[in-house]
Amino acid sequence: MVRLTLLDSQRNTPLQQWRFENEFVIRIGRSPDNHIVLTDTLVSRHHLELRCLNSNRDSWQLINQGTNGTFLDGVLVAQSLLSDGSLIQLARGGPILKFQVFQSVLATPPSTASVGCTHRGNPPNNLFCIHCGQPISVQRTIRQYQILRTLGRGGMGTTFLAWEPAEVSQQRQPRLVVLKEMNADMAKIAKAQELFEREARILKSLHHPGIPEYYDFFVEAGKKYLAMQLVHGQDLEKRILSLGPVTPSQAIGWMIQTCEVLDYIHSHKPPLIHRDIKPANLMARTADNSIVVLDFGAVKEIGTIPGTRIGAEGYSAPEQERGQPLTQSDLYAIGPTLIFLLTGENPFNFYRPQNRGRDYRFSIDRVPTITPRLRKVIERVTEPAPGDRYSNARELITALKACL
Repeated sequence: MVRLTLLDSQRNTPLQQWRFENEFVIRIGRSPDNHIVLTDTLVSRHHLELRCLNSNRDSWQLINQGTNGTFLDGVLVAQSLLSDGSLIQLARGGPILKFQVFQSVLATPPSTASVGCTHRGNPPNNLFCIHCGQPISVQRTIRQYQILRTLGRGGMGTTFLAWEPAEVSQQRQPRLVVLKEMNADMAKIAKAQELFEREARILKSLHHPGIPEYYDFFVEAGKKYLAMQLVHGQDLEKRILSLGPVTPSQAIGWMIQTCEVLDYIHSHKPPLIHRDIKPANLMARTADNSIVVLDFGAVKEIGTIPGTRIGAEGYSAPEQERGQPLTQSDLYAIGPTLIFLLTGENPFNFYRPQNRGRDYRFSIDRVPTITPRLRKVIERVTEPAPGDRYSNARELITALKACL
């Protein structure tokens, strides 16, 4: 067990204490998504990490990430081993934490205690032990989910890679899952809560190979969590930025698959609108290169009261910018997504005034990989007026197939 005590800098007396029994990583900083939140202005949002170095939890390392530095027993350090009783100061003149480590029968995670494996001899970055098959390092446990790694941090929350053992779940087989944790500061905002809960509700109602499968939604210690299927792959934004533009046949094939997902959600009663179709929300599976549509937090039902503007600049239809999305708004986003896939550039770079400045359109005449037939499809799907676009996803699929 690790205990961290916030000390009064003048009197050296305790002000607050935190105890950690299951964590292998303890994050400290000003941001609400840290394990220990210190609001001092000298403290960075993610100031430092304490990392456990062994399964007994009696060897710990400090890693500084703060712009104002971290001092260990008065010495400025980038990273250092911690000793029982060490004093950690976050920035000169900043808050001081006393680090203490205790032996505890709860210190070893159940997965390693049951097999008595030391996990020695594993290749670097292995998630699971080649000897016992259990997770090598569990950062913390949230209900039955063992957090193995942080996948990403955003304004709404943090996404983790988690392991759900078979013995504590309703599944016959253990599985890796994606666990989304809503940030504490976002939980105070009604609109943020609505979007987070909406994603869980929508995913639970959808069953399509191009949509991640819903597993679980729960509230733990005042925080909301959503567990869903892990999709092995890379989103199209990262793929294009790292490898460059793709061939027209590949780009068109991906957009046909995206439209098939859109056709599925638009066919619901009432129809559902994704509202955030863009390359970053389209994942190409590693196994078969097929498309999976991500991030259903912005999904809206047709007929509900017009809400706030949601969508990425360059990919949002004019009516969506006004907070009045339609199913044709999702189709609009296929046009700029195609432009990005075929050029590697932000589609906004091609958005120019037309008709003597009366309206703006995508100008793609000089893009060599966009054929005249495909250009007509992009021009029609990005018409300013929804009624001038393709009426539905099936119609757009037919037009895209004709370009192959």
